[in-house]
Amino acid sequence: MASGCVSEQPKFADVGNLLTPAADTNAAPTSSATMSNKSSGSWSNTTAVVVGDSNSIPVLDDKRELSIGDQVSFRILEDNANPKQLSVTASGDVEVPYIGPHPAAGKTCKKLAGELKAELEKQYFYQATVIISVESMARSLGRIYAYGAVRVPGPQEIPSDEPFTLSKAVLRAGGFAEFADKHKVEVTRKSPSGGANQTFTVDVGKILEKGKTDLDLVLQAGDTFYVKERVFRF
Repeated sequence: MASGCVSEQPKFADVGNLLTPAADTNAAPTSSATMSNKSSGSWSNTTAVVVGDSNSIPVLDDKRELSIGDQVSFRILEDNANPKQLSVTASGDVEVPYIGPHPAAGKTCKKLAGELKAELEKQYFYQATVIISVESMARSLGRIYAYGAVRVPGPQEIPSDEPFTLSKAVLRAGGFAEFADKHKVEVTRKSPSGGANQTFTVDVGKILEKGKTDLDLVLQAGDTFYVKERVFRF
């Protein structure tokens, strides 16, 4: 399982809302979970045994949000089956066993696991311990577009491994052109609901020259930014 989706281990491992106590160092390193699989309208009870200490069940990532193109590993502990590889499709869904398409983009592994646990326990399992981890990240989260007084205007790919801010996009565009108004950079963001677009005005000059990173703006796919030229060129 990829380490990129496992955070620091506390005393209890929270996996799909199941709390598993950390292993006693003086006891045999095993823990168990009871499974009830709903099939043909009847209940059949078995026991799934997790071998190892508390690290055998990872803490699910609750920081990074999943993106289109990500590959994730999906496992129901009580199903006694190997992990399945799922892809976040262009629609933002993952095709989940038993359930079918389920929205995943914009959710953390922990949030998605909690949602799938609830869905699985409605029809298929008395208890479902869901484990989700990121196997590979999409190389790009989409594109933004640079216009106006920058040295290299045009589209830019949003990297998946770091927040992509306006100041970084300006630098990637070769920096400001000679007569750029670096203090009033306009960012336009389309409304996801089809309403009015949002417009932000950012003082990128203060960010780059004085380190005012609190003024920076994290860009999203489809954003455009426009750098005007100064009226007075002196």
